[in-house]
Amino acid sequence: MDRRRFLRDFLSSAVALACAPALLRAEVAYGSTHELFERGLATQSWLAGWKTVGRESLGPTQATLEGRIPDGLAGVLYRNGPAWFDRAGFRYHHWFDGDGMMSAWRIGRDGIQHRARMIATSKFRREQANGRFLLPAGGTRVPGAQSIRNNDDMNTANTAVIRIRGRVLALWEGGSATELDPDDLRTLGPVTWREDMTAAPFSAHPLRDRDGSVWNFGLLSMVGGSGLLIWHVGADGKLIRTAVLPADVPGYVHAFAMTDRYLVFMLSPYQREGEGVAFFERLRFQTSEPCRVAVVPKDALDAPRWFELPFAAAYHFGQAFLRRNVITVPTVRHLDAEEMRSPMAGAMRGERSDSLPTDLALMRLDLQSGRAHWDASGLGRLEFPTVDARYPESKGARVYATTTLDPISAPYSNAIGAFDAERGRRNVHRYGTDVMSEEHVFVLRPGSRKPGDGWLVGTWVDHRKGRSGISILDAESVSDGPMAQAWLPYVLPLGFHGTFAAR
Repeated sequence: MDRRRFLRDFLSSAVALACAPALLRAEVAYGSTHELFERGLATQSWLAGWKTVGRESLGPTQATLEGRIPDGLAGVLYRNGPAWFDRAGFRYHHWFDGDGMMSAWRIGRDGIQHRARMIATSKFRREQANGRFLLPAGGTRVPGAQSIRNNDDMNTANTAVIRIRGRVLALWEGGSATELDPDDLRTLGPVTWREDMTAAPFSAHPLRDRDGSVWNFGLLSMVGGSGLLIWHVGADGKLIRTAVLPADVPGYVHAFAMTDRYLVFMLSPYQREGEGVAFFERLRFQTSEPCRVAVVPKDALDAPRWFELPFAAAYHFGQAFLRRNVITVPTVRHLDAEEMRSPMAGAMRGERSDSLPTDLALMRLDLQSGRAHWDASGLGRLEFPTVDARYPESKGARVYATTTLDPISAPYSNAIGAFDAERGRRNVHRYGTDVMSEEHVFVLRPGSRKPGDGWLVGTWVDHRKGRSGISILDAESVSDGPMAQAWLPYVLPLGFHGTFAAR
């Protein structure tokens, strides 16, 4: 059987499984958290980060600017995240279930302007028209949910964003990318890379290679299969190739890492418990079992090498590097596997919970001996890592990530830092007690070839003052604080990931 026919038949089977009640179809809902959340919001202002936005669009709004935008920095920071959690008195339980909203922060000579728009997926349009949730969700049982034809029926497009040849694509874990107009953020529709791959999972964390092409994967267990679907999309936006990476036991993968020659996938072992409930409700990490790690040569996708590591649960990774035949992957490990299964579950209920316990560890994969182990960095309380991908393959890239410095008034990060995982060093700016810091992306300085020479551009919520904002910091001197920042007269729900499009 040829590869194209295999993928077509496999995905057809997977979609049929996805429609089965035992996997994704909702059955009886448990109690709504809507009233609990509203009571909590009345006394805890930080919960505004998890409040339904309630409008399909915001702006364009000119932000109030403080400081000076550095010369050479011009473009758009696109940010994506869940923003619609409540309908008809019912509230999602899982943060990942909210429908996506895309923000565009335009930075230029005239200052900083913001606009945002709900991503009009087929799910969002149907539920807006009916005034209630109709379709299954990844982490919440929805009352009276309808059966789905394929996984795109429940696609929220709420996790990340990438630009490929000028196209702006909103990403989700379990289905197609969704294309948006880069200027006014209108939804243009789902992306089909090839007709026989319609609705196949195209995950939320693609990585761009040095030639401009893009690698990604899809977690097939989210549509009833097993293993990973590997994607390679050219810089021209055309699909180059796909492959299936088989896995004989379930393993959760949210993101991956790569070197110039290899893709690295860490599969955290889990089992499904219960019947007729949502994916994340059924997922139970098997902390007594090892993680399996696949090292896949880019020129031989059907020839992976497998390693085993002591259990870890991780959403995000820094840039992998290869030195003396050892691949090292900086990994943000979640130290509470149950909390990772449903991050900020307390906030979704309107309750306070502890900040996410994490550490930054170094995954070591010895290609010669076949052994693998973890090395500690001594760095912790961080998430949402980003990098300057220009570092050479043999050198570890600095990791830029949100972090927490006490005192804080919200159980969320309030700082941004630059971290050297190999040396255990950090350079941090603390925004304040009442500020919740979001992911900051690295933007290279035009004309510079020195890795790390550029800016960090990222967003935050000042919940006490009721405003969302954006900051620009020098990536080589983060502790000096913002060179410029701007804020809006309203609060946006906290998002997940973004990308910067230079003008």
